Amino acid sequence: MQDYGGPVGFRLALAHPERVRALIIQNAVAHEERLGPSWETRRRYWADRNSAEERLKANFTSFEATRQRHVGASPNIERYDPDAWNDEFAFLSRPGQAQIQADLFYDYQTNVASYPNWQAWLRSAQPPTLMVWGKYDPSFTIAGATAYQRDAPRAEVHLLEAGHFALDEACDEIAALMRAFLTKNHLDEP
Repeated sequence: MQDYGGPVGFRLALAHPERVRALIIQNAVAHEERLGPSWETRRRYWADRNSAEERLKANFTSFEATRQRHVGASPNIERYDPDAWNDEFAFLSRPGQAQIQADLFYDYQTNVASYPNWQAWLRSAQPPTLMVWGKYDPSFTIAGATAYQRDAPRAEVHLLEAGHFALDEACDEIAALMRAFLTKNHLDEP
């Protein structure tokens, strides 16, 4: 589960817990206090959509914000293909996309409201959990990764030299961690 895939994955896990054999989470939070400073604008938007929507749209769809989502504070920008943010920016510049993104962000508050349920499920189910976390993520802080250990104390946590889209910088490292995790938990067998 990564980013928006976190809420999707948790909703699926709670709907069908018998199907969950393990979790692999990469920069997807389930603890409100672990949302980074960029979420203050989003919280203001949730509190007063009418007065904050245009500012949110302008910020989210700007070229700099798009680039920042990818590189964050990474000291390894050369590892990134600039097409990642250029293509995303081109997509976000299409007619109607700003409103689609604003609606999506407004709805995201339902995920935050669900965090306590997801945490309770983790405490109860204790699935094998692997956390691979890009530590230069501007949206989801490092503490977002370690917070999971409150609910799943045996969770494996790996902080990577990467940003929000850690696979862009640490693909081989993540693949190796996943292989080892799956083997250790006998999940590589049918």
